[in-house]
Amino acid sequence: MKGKNEIENNVSTEDKIKEAAKKVFTQKGYAATRTRDIAEAAGLNLALLNYYFRSKEKLFDIIMLETFQEFMQNVVSIINAPETTLQEKIELMVSRYIDTLTLHPDLPLFIITELKANPKKFMNKIGMKQVFADSYLRKQIDEIRAKNKTTLPYPVHHLMLNMMSLIVFPFVASPIIQNVGGIPSEQFNTLMQERKKLIPMWIGAMLQPAMVSQEIKEPKKEVNKKK
Repeated sequence: MKGKNEIENNVSTEDKIKEAAKKVFTQKGYAATRTRDIAEAAGLNLALLNYYFRSKEKLFDIIMLETFQEFMQNVVSIINAPETTLQEKIELMVSRYIDTLTLHPDLPLFIITELKANPKKFMNKIGMKQVFADSYLRKQIDEIRAKNKTTLPYPVHHLMLNMMSLIVFPFVASPIIQNVGGIPSEQFNTLMQERKKLIPMWIGAMLQPAMVSQEIKEPKKEVNKKK
């Protein structure tokens, strides 16, 4: 039977390997990462890494699953809170995601790249599709649509896509934004903090009743003016 110290050492070594693997996988991607790279990053020999995790694929599956769960379930408690309004939920989600991505700016591109290679494998394990479908957030959006048919005259997926795009894309495109735009990292982070207020305003505007003028519904016909 393993002693307490041995168990603690095993957990510590596993955590050290996973932390190093997460860093290397995020920076290089699955294909370009070697188990030797992870062992070196963890300060361990390759044999010890192979003892704890039999293959690069197994280690990657664990890291990818835990990373994506952390990224997505960060907001599960927010979208299922019955005591907050829809607007408050949006503000909290935007703030939470921007804070997370500011700390881990390489995370979005890593998730997008690796999920594209095998989307069903991880999405089915996490079950986030059902989490959103059964969420209180979805219920609130449906109630708004039922109350005023001029509100959200498009599928709810567009609303979520718009919000996630407004949050995530700046971090994915940050090398272009910072280098081409001549924006230093400190200023970029300031811009992202400003978006905590701006994004909920933009999404809130999408939730307002559509005030469509007659000119938009029926474009004016051009009238030839006689001289």
